[in-house]
Amino acid sequence: MSEVEETLKRIQAHKGVTGVIVVNQEGIPIRSNLDNSTTVQYSGLYHQLTAKARSVVRDIDPQNDLTFLRIRSKKHEIMVAPDKEYLLIVIQNPTES
Repeated sequence: MSEVEETLKRIQAHKGVTGVIVVNQEGIPIRSNLDNSTTVQYSGLYHQLTAKARSVVRDIDPQNDLTFLRIRSKKHEIMVAPDKEYLLIVIQNPTES
């Protein structure tokens, strides 16, 4: 099993995690454990939001960059870890964590 597969399985095993999505630079999901329509919706919207957040961070300080984005709503907590080539999106139920 590859290192990536092991990491994804470890993340999915955490209490409360309901979804894990890996998205490429273009915003296209390449790995997910959610249904297709949910995966496409989360991928597109969080790819755009991460790009905006990265832009805000760089506008404030051009030497800085976005390393992590965490959003908590009443129903979910979404954690986004951007990288140069990929975006890791983890959806968690905050009441179960």
